[in-house]
Amino acid sequence: MDTISERWQAIKARMDAAAREAGRRPESVTLLAVSKAHPAAAIRQAWAAGQKQFGENYLQEALSKQTELEDLPIEWHFIGPIQSNKTPLIANHFAWVHGVDRLKIAERLNAARSENLPPLQVCIQVNVSGEDSKSGVNADEALSLAGDIGMLPRLRLRGLMAIPAPTPDKAEQQAQFHQVRTIYNRLVQQGIALDTLSIGMSEDFPAAIAEGATIVRVGSAIFGPRSPNNPA
Repeated sequence: MDTISERWQAIKARMDAAAREAGRRPESVTLLAVSKAHPAAAIRQAWAAGQKQFGENYLQEALSKQTELEDLPIEWHFIGPIQSNKTPLIANHFAWVHGVDRLKIAERLNAARSENLPPLQVCIQVNVSGEDSKSGVNADEALSLAGDIGMLPRLRLRGLMAIPAPTPDKAEQQAQFHQVRTIYNRLVQQGIALDTLSIGMSEDFPAAIAEGATIVRVGSAIFGPRSPNNPA
């Protein structure tokens, strides 16, 4: 069986190849290792291979891992919907948040973020698939929310995040990512300073890179299947 290090190296090689094919520099795309439902020991192995940014979806699980791995200067990213009562801990235990889709949540993160920390890096989640089960705003809502977040001093709006409907069709993958890129370009044209597209996961990141992804979020392709005791 391949090790975490070997799988990580294989993903990096595929990312580099996808970037070059798209006429981009490989270093323009960051790999975010999504470590939810995997133990701290697995994160430590990925760190030893060269991975520095890790994404978590479940707050208590993440906090436990952060304590266990406090000897490593990991850049922690929180991914996914945020409940209001969890904003204080998220605001002060993560460097990035991928998935803000409500002004109320942005305001609570801003109010909770310690002045001793740099501003919290934030991506707005957009829903390009129209799925009721997915969080996210549409294009018009994204423009309004971006303007509001830009007024919050303890947050720094970096860009957009999306989780399109899964499909094995490569053309459909790229079409959905192109929709995200179109919204991104619209915001930039309106004077919103952005530099981040957090799109693409284990099964579709080459298409995301072709459409301008600057962060791809990869979990199972690095860490393997999630534990049956924690399959979420």
